[in-house]
Amino acid sequence: MGASLSNLADGSSGLDSGPGLGDIPESCVACVFLYLTPPEICNLARLNRAFRGAASSDSVWESKLPANYQDLLDLLPPERYKSLSKKDIFALLSRPVPFHDGTKEVWLDRVTGRVCMAISARGLAITGIEDRRYWTWIPTEESRFNHVAYLQQIWWFEVDGVIKFPFPADSYTLSFRLHLGRFSKRLGRRVCNFEHTHGWDIKPVRFELFTTDGQQALCECCLDDTEHDEINGYHKRGCWIDYKVGEFIVTDSDPETEVRFSMKQIDCTHSKGGLCVDSVFIIPSDLKDRKRRGVLK
Repeated sequence: MGASLSNLADGSSGLDSGPGLGDIPESCVACVFLYLTPPEICNLARLNRAFRGAASSDSVWESKLPANYQDLLDLLPPERYKSLSKKDIFALLSRPVPFHDGTKEVWLDRVTGRVCMAISARGLAITGIEDRRYWTWIPTEESRFNHVAYLQQIWWFEVDGVIKFPFPADSYTLSFRLHLGRFSKRLGRRVCNFEHTHGWDIKPVRFELFTTDGQQALCECCLDDTEHDEINGYHKRGCWIDYKVGEFIVTDSDPETEVRFSMKQIDCTHSKGGLCVDSVFIIPSDLKDRKRRGVLK
């Protein structure tokens, strides 16, 4: 089978010297590549010289980039991209591009070329974050930003954020990444401490988002609804969970879209604690399932 594919690729066969893949003009291969995903293009580039040449074509890779990819490049020093081909620009932007002092990252999904974003806890306005009686910063490899905010105990819980960015036209989902309990490693194993975890089963947390063009979403969720989750086999403690706030639609990247979002539990009749706040994700809505399966990078 391997020999047959090799013969087909170099234009020869065991019986005669008839036409093969190697005889297809590079321009025709490039036209086919316009309909394939970047991983598929990279795999086919190994077949022969024509496929390899088409797989490096600027016209092919420009079609995989978002229309306003220059806005993403503007977040980088010009010397990092000014002499790159479109293929190399795609590879550069498919890795996280930090901005706003490293508190935010934007990148292209490697399969679809669509724009994704993450905002760290340090890029959010967290009530009481400067007071060590309430909050501490935990270094960890479990966060793409290497630190998470850990709440020991507080009465007024409020986390707010805002992002103004030229998102390409698409439908996006915004979610908070949260974890009940304080985690660490002991003798090479991950362990969780729930000493401070309390108050999240009494009243729900309120999640909201608003955009400058009038879109809004609101939902409420009990973060520690243990009875319900144990029955269904989904225990929330000790796991990172993405809490979906809502969706918003962008029809044009100009002007920039401003999104304001928050999560609150400000009922001061009880305290709450033992919660890690990692980040906020803004991802094209139909890519969320791939992210849950660990495919989205």
